[in-house]
Amino acid sequence: MNLPFVRALAIGLLPVCLMAGPALSEPQHGIAMYGAPAQGSDFTAFTYVNPDAPKGGRIVLGEAGAYDSLNPHIEKGRAPYGIRVYVFESLMVRSWDEPFTLYGLLAETVETDPERTWVEFHLRPEATFSDGSPVTPEDVIWSFEKLGTEGAGRYRNSWTKIASSEKVGERGVRFTFNDDVNDRELPLIMGLRPILKKAQYEGRDFTESGVDVIPIGSGPYVIGEFEPTRFISLMRNPDYWGADVPAQRGQHNFDEIRYEYFGDGDVAFEAFKGGITTMYREGNAAKWAEQFNFPAVQAGDVVKSEIAHQRPTGIWGYVMNTRKTQFQDWRVRQALTHAFNFEFINQTLNGGDQPRITSYFSNSVLGMDPGPASGQVRALLEPHSDELLPGAMEGYTPPEGDGTERNRAGIRAALDLMELAGWTVQDGVMADASGAPFTFDILLNQGTTSHQQITDLYVSALERLGINASVTAIDAAQLRERTNAFDFDMAVYRRSLSLSPGNEQNFYWSAKAADEDGSRNWMGMKSPAAEAMINAILSASSQDDFVAATRALDRVLTSGRYVIPFWHSPVSRLAHVKELKKPATTQIYGDWIGYMPDVWWFEE
Repeated sequence: MNLPFVRALAIGLLPVCLMAGPALSEPQHGIAMYGAPAQGSDFTAFTYVNPDAPKGGRIVLGEAGAYDSLNPHIEKGRAPYGIRVYVFESLMVRSWDEPFTLYGLLAETVETDPERTWVEFHLRPEATFSDGSPVTPEDVIWSFEKLGTEGAGRYRNSWTKIASSEKVGERGVRFTFNDDVNDRELPLIMGLRPILKKAQYEGRDFTESGVDVIPIGSGPYVIGEFEPTRFISLMRNPDYWGADVPAQRGQHNFDEIRYEYFGDGDVAFEAFKGGITTMYREGNAAKWAEQFNFPAVQAGDVVKSEIAHQRPTGIWGYVMNTRKTQFQDWRVRQALTHAFNFEFINQTLNGGDQPRITSYFSNSVLGMDPGPASGQVRALLEPHSDELLPGAMEGYTPPEGDGTERNRAGIRAALDLMELAGWTVQDGVMADASGAPFTFDILLNQGTTSHQQITDLYVSALERLGINASVTAIDAAQLRERTNAFDFDMAVYRRSLSLSPGNEQNFYWSAKAADEDGSRNWMGMKSPAAEAMINAILSASSQDDFVAATRALDRVLTSGRYVIPFWHSPVSRLAHVKELKKPATTQIYGDWIGYMPDVWWFEE
């Protein structure tokens, strides 16, 4: 692990990738959010790959649920994850050993002005789609417009910031941003948009979901055999144009990436034990210690690997939909958090080994410091002090239980808060002044056993408050449909966050996103303070400003009490057949995007 990087970042002694570098005023091989890229223009491969990794073999991954679409770029349907990341490509690609730095992929160079009011990309002449046709500026411009107007919600916000797009020369594309845009991240976001083949969609409804159209991308894999209820195979393209591009060398080594689909996580685990799949991720520490001792492990045919990381925890827990009346009072949300007996649940399910998520960016230098806000963070928050909830300025930590099932102190605190919010226990039932009971439903994915286990324990604790919570378990497709429409009271919510938060934060937390179906603002929060902190992140011109703005946003989100947090793991646990090999060096993000199966390989 690159521990010196984290220590340097924490004390402000940043590595080359974040040090002040020359403003981009001519074509460059890469672009960093701050300063210059760590890798020079003569780099041959990323430091966390094995550039000599052999090609061949297959990896078989297990998925719970099913898919019903091959188009990963629209709101409708559910497409396999691998299509978006291995069949399609973007103009540039991230280095996963730097907070936010891009290097050329389809684009050979990138250019922008010091104020980042425009960005220009020049395509590599050898870049082609899997059918052999060239990737053209027309494909790029069409892709941006189509995704920005008819694609999934994550593409729309950036499109509204583009004033014009135009072809420059034979292979160049320039995007000019609106005059009122002050967003230093935007040129990087442009570099990460997937590029589609325009001709494939002529005469077709781009928003139509289904499996009839086999997408053509420029990536290292093409779609092979598939059956929506059972499996899909991605086959490495032996004629892949970008195999020798420095940012791709040593990656995408398997001849086949196969996804097998199962009814739930328990079945997927049994399939791994039975040799149907060849890799399995385990999130439960107790299960990892107790149940991964089956014969294949004992014989050495299956290897247990723990992969450390240095990324933020993100947030995982029960999200409360504040569009619903019963969750609009923060004291109710705090009371329900008191009722969640974390210490007892963690001991019961994890042997007490998993640390609790304490804030959205905890476990990283972007997380809020304990105690009162100070310095630049306080200065950012003070103009919004009238709207901030208790804990934003003073500091906030999730309540602790006493470790017993009864959790007397936690229940007493919850009862007091509910009474302040107008709810009291009447004849054993939590109700308002008119006698109407306090009830809500918890929405779950029926294929996720761990969520059901947590929920069983939580529902039992709620009964001590006089709250009768119902539980609805539905399949993944129905879950996505209902959460996209915000049709739920409480649900299990997970949002991964990176070391480079930016425009996506608006899609997660803004007032606009709260009213936009398909956004990630499941809680329905509308906070001018949060949006001000996001704007401060986007306009930050230095690493210090960026860190302060993110820590301030962390305080607003955490003190909002929108999510009852579960736990996180500072390591990822991967069990895999011994033929699957990984590089000796792990990127700072650990087992995340760009790691498995991207940089792994098969070796007899």
